[in-house]
Amino acid sequence: MTKTIKFTKMHGAGNDYIYVNTLAYDIPDPNAAAIVWSHRHTGIGSDGLVLIGKTTTEEADYRMRIFNADGSEAMMCGNASRCIGKYLYEKGLTKKTNIRLQTASGIKILNLHLTADKQHIASVTVDMLEPHMDVPEQFTGTIPDLSTYNLPLADSKQIRPTFVSMGNPHFVVFIDKDKIKNKTLSLTDEELTTIGKELEHNAAFPERCNIEFACLTADNHLRTRVWERGSGITMACGTGACATATAAIVNHLADRSKPVEIEMDGGTLTIEWRNDNHIYMSGPAEFAYEGEILLQQ
Repeated sequence: MTKTIKFTKMHGAGNDYIYVNTLAYDIPDPNAAAIVWSHRHTGIGSDGLVLIGKTTTEEADYRMRIFNADGSEAMMCGNASRCIGKYLYEKGLTKKTNIRLQTASGIKILNLHLTADKQHIASVTVDMLEPHMDVPEQFTGTIPDLSTYNLPLADSKQIRPTFVSMGNPHFVVFIDKDKIKNKTLSLTDEELTTIGKELEHNAAFPERCNIEFACLTADNHLRTRVWERGSGITMACGTGACATATAAIVNHLADRSKPVEIEMDGGTLTIEWRNDNHIYMSGPAEFAYEGEILLQQ
């Protein structure tokens, strides 16, 4: 038995997901649907599946659940949260420009910036709450040995790989500035896949980890590539951009008093670590296309 599900394909800086309004459509097995639909040759193709639905608390307006391309459920996605803000407003589900979004890592506030005609969303700023550098109990606290990867690391005595939690775990590795070529980290997809996958599954991270490779290329501007837990290489990662900016400030590579620009394969996000100790992420959200897909039941 099958039923037809309407979906919307969206992306934030190239980080693309399939969005389904579960107020209208029930997805009984989102883990399986994410695997099948995310396949880029036999499915819709995406970094994962995002469900927009009813909250389980009166403190939020809507709820987001996100499933990676491998079917695992993620705690948070900054790019997806911005896209949800655009989706809700432009599809007429809300006229609010401040939306409380329930996620697995807490309630995030979306501040929608309107175009001049007030019909569309130009960009979205998300309050990503406080970053945490304390390694959670489920992690071993051991920094992985990077010497075996022959990485062009930044000065290890001054700049250290840094663990940052943005509601989900990130490990930020800083690369030597001399290894930048045409504004792209000289880290091939093959190298990023090999090293990223091994670090994601390193014994230091029993629940796996997102991995970022970053290099300071200008004042408060870092070039970053991302290996996402459960999805692999992605064009961008919102929480990863927040983690990278935080790690850069902690390592004295960036100035906290000014916005930090994180340039990724799919675009640039602006990160601010404000006086309330919260991280604020701003960036675009775009519709790609809409369609229908059959759900096997």
